[in-house]
Amino acid sequence: MEKGRKTNITGTQLEKAVQTVLDQKGFEIEMYRKWEKNPNNYGKELLLKNVPFETIYGHKGNTEFLLISEKYNLRIRIECKWQQSAGSVDEKLPYLYLNTIEAMPEKDIMILIDGDGFKAGAKTWLRNAVQEKLYANESNDDTNVMVFSLSEFFTWANNTFQ
Repeated sequence: MEKGRKTNITGTQLEKAVQTVLDQKGFEIEMYRKWEKNPNNYGKELLLKNVPFETIYGHKGNTEFLLISEKYNLRIRIECKWQQSAGSVDEKLPYLYLNTIEAMPEKDIMILIDGDGFKAGAKTWLRNAVQEKLYANESNDDTNVMVFSLSEFFTWANNTFQ
């Protein structure tokens, strides 16, 4: 139980870091399900939380965030994966990757992956799969998946939102 609790706390910290950075960049943060009921009540620079999609298995799934920016012409789904100690998150990376190219409706998807607990080769596999567009076909070849560590995300946000 201790390992799971520690992973949850750090995974939550990764999500809070994303929210803090984007809040400082002027994004309004709201739950997706509250926003979708009346999107006209909100601005055009949003970070929506707990965003649903239908997985490759046909089940209901959620990702941590959907970043919407009219000013920067962005609509990016953001998935956060943290692994501090040995566990099963890294074994889910192929499933996550297939969901990004097959099931998530956005064309731009960011995977934030960090922590030192991933099995050797797991993060490298994910980065290579994204770079080589592994398993992509003509129906999803225009999907743009990005893989960032937390520090790479900070750099991306600072460069993108000037």
